[in-house]
Amino acid sequence: MNIHTIVLAAGEGSRMKSSKAKSLQRIGGKTMLEMICQTAGSISQRITLVVGYDKESIIKVSENLNLDISSCEQPKPIGTGDAVKYGISEVKDASKVLVLYGDVPLIKKETLNNLINSCENSLSILTTVLENPFGYGRVKKDKSGNPVAIVEEKDASDEEKEIKEIFTGVLCSTTTYLKEALSELSCDNTAGEFYLTDIVSIMSNRGITINTCNASNEEVRGANSKEELAQLEAIYRSMKVQDILEMGITVSDPLRLDIRGNISSGQDCSIDVNVILEGDVALGDNVSIGPNCIIKNTSIGSNTKIDAFSHIDGSKVGDGCIIGPYARLREGSQIESSAKVGNFVETKNSVLGKGSKANHFTYLGDTEVGKNSNIGAGTITCNYDGKDKHKTTIGDESFIGSNAALVAPVTIGSNATVAAGSVITKDVPDNALGIERSKQDNKDNWSKKKD
Repeated sequence: MNIHTIVLAAGEGSRMKSSKAKSLQRIGGKTMLEMICQTAGSISQRITLVVGYDKESIIKVSENLNLDISSCEQPKPIGTGDAVKYGISEVKDASKVLVLYGDVPLIKKETLNNLINSCENSLSILTTVLENPFGYGRVKKDKSGNPVAIVEEKDASDEEKEIKEIFTGVLCSTTTYLKEALSELSCDNTAGEFYLTDIVSIMSNRGITINTCNASNEEVRGANSKEELAQLEAIYRSMKVQDILEMGITVSDPLRLDIRGNISSGQDCSIDVNVILEGDVALGDNVSIGPNCIIKNTSIGSNTKIDAFSHIDGSKVGDGCIIGPYARLREGSQIESSAKVGNFVETKNSVLGKGSKANHFTYLGDTEVGKNSNIGAGTITCNYDGKDKHKTTIGDESFIGSNAALVAPVTIGSNATVAAGSVITKDVPDNALGIERSKQDNKDNWSKKKD
């Protein structure tokens, strides 16, 4: 089935009090536009953005999404129906058209699939039920339960105001029927705008059967202000936490966990409070994540413990490791099984071998450490000469003393030792001791206090 999605993203959102377009406000670390386009891209072949305010920024964001996205401009904001008219001009061979909104980012893929499937050869609209539907367009139905019109609040009778089912604005239609209905829209109203809601009565009057598909209130919430944006953030956080609870992950406090990406997990994992998970994060079995950690685009092996206040980004952590507290693993870090990265240790583009340890106050940059080696407190690998990066290699079962500086490029062999406080600029062979210190000179009978 060939689906073309039109995303309406022309709104300024003046109540946001921002120089950015409304759809470029962020939820869960992404713009609302990114979120809805990624969902649409998973079920449709092409996407057209209808842009207006801040159009250059919107187009720039869309170009980085790796989706088949085009754009067209709505010159004046004169209604959603007018916006869809511009968008449908980009639709060529699609059998169905899906209409979404750039500021309604939380609709699930499953909901949209249901909407598409319910639209056989006509029109299907997405609705939701509100306990207090004041201000929203009610879905008026015939005796068969099919929509015949969307009645706005100001036009509704007392009986119609009792209807709790409202139209969300999201719809799916065959391309032919939608084009025909759009051509009949009129702006003969107080606002002088073309309302997309009018296509329901237009199609119904032509004898076309219209179906409904229901969604939860949370999925179809939009944001017109920073307060509503914060409400969406809370809903999104709740949705993502619910997903991982269903995976079997133990969460200390669902209200104090932020998930801003895709999480996969084995069994018996646990996450403490104030943790942020971003991008693609994969957890093995029995992984424990302590409080106040940030983990992004990282895989963590089974039986590994991430202690408090650790930051891990773009890394791979093996089985049975201990990370932290206060550790920082930067992009390209690979921590092999049973290794330990302790407090105030930073790694970047480095491998810490199986069973090796860097327990305290260490920087490992562009470094490869073998098995069962120990990196003493205060050790740094000096990988940058002011122009280029260089590599440090440390073999198996070696010992690097405290406060050593290894000036790359340099190789420390296996079963080698570097004496504490040494500045190593030459290779240290296997089984050797590398030591570099200036001679200590004591001055007898010297005192800071002078007569």
